[in-house]
Amino acid sequence: MADSNFIDYVKFCSRSGAGGAGSVHFRREKHVPKGGPDGGDGGRGGHIILRGNAQHWTLLHLKYKKHVIAEAGKGGEGGRRTGADGKDIILDVPLGTVAKDAETGEKRFEITEDGQEVILTRGGRGGLGNDHFKTATNQAPHFAQPGEAGIEEWIILELKLLADVGLVGFPNAGKSTLLSSISAARPEIGDYPFTTLVPNLGVVAYRDDKSFVMADIPGIIEGAAEGRGLGIRFLRHIERNSILLFMIPADAPDLNAQYQILLHELEKYNPELLDKKRILAISKSDMLDEVLIKEMEQEIPKGIPYVFISSVSQYNLEKLKDLIWQAIHS
Repeated sequence: MADSNFIDYVKFCSRSGAGGAGSVHFRREKHVPKGGPDGGDGGRGGHIILRGNAQHWTLLHLKYKKHVIAEAGKGGEGGRRTGADGKDIILDVPLGTVAKDAETGEKRFEITEDGQEVILTRGGRGGLGNDHFKTATNQAPHFAQPGEAGIEEWIILELKLLADVGLVGFPNAGKSTLLSSISAARPEIGDYPFTTLVPNLGVVAYRDDKSFVMADIPGIIEGAAEGRGLGIRFLRHIERNSILLFMIPADAPDLNAQYQILLHELEKYNPELLDKKRILAISKSDMLDEVLIKEMEQEIPKGIPYVFISSVSQYNLEKLKDLIWQAIHS
């Protein structure tokens, strides 16, 4: 997932097709002196449809589609022949894509399953032909319905990555290093803040051929909910996670204070995030001895499962996987 290719927000104009007009037609045959109305119905206008595709990870392929326009339905014909429906347009999107009305911000629906199809903008209905309007007192109606107009609207698609575990921490807390150590993901790693500029996903192998998915988002800083840093833009990607794995480096001045800052920023962004299960990992612990670990345990907030780890030396990574697996399936 290259940095420049990760697109999690697109806005475009969605216009469905208009329905075809009904036909005004009368049966005219040599040996049928009283052939009545036989105008056919117009075809339905094309829909704009979103389809879940597990092979897609970003909305990059939709970034430059500013207008998506479906085909109009064809008009009806004589002999009660219905016009052809307009061709639907199907847009493949990653799982976790949320469709919203651009004007009101109202959420329409969310795509969560591979192959799931939902109509985003419905095509107009075809008009009825004059065959439908014949009655005992009006046996030759000279009118039919016009097709229903299509709908034109501006749509926003937002991607929320679907993962079992979301990594939460300050910049340079070792989140990317952990992801690269326990999965095949290869995020950029560097000794400077905000190395991670876009979210990364990794599949973590567990015992007996089991696995779970971990998401790493850019680091959060104090004041993120007011727009500071990068993390606030990507916090939507942990809204769908089952577990939040907080990562604080062992050289942090105060473990509890850093944890409370992270918790406070999540609460300001979305209070529901605090309802998720939490695990605390103290990273870069290969520099600690048993005495230091005992002292630091006094700073750890009460009631949260924790583990001291080192991604570089692989210290306690299996124990961390055990904690995550138990939390996911408890």
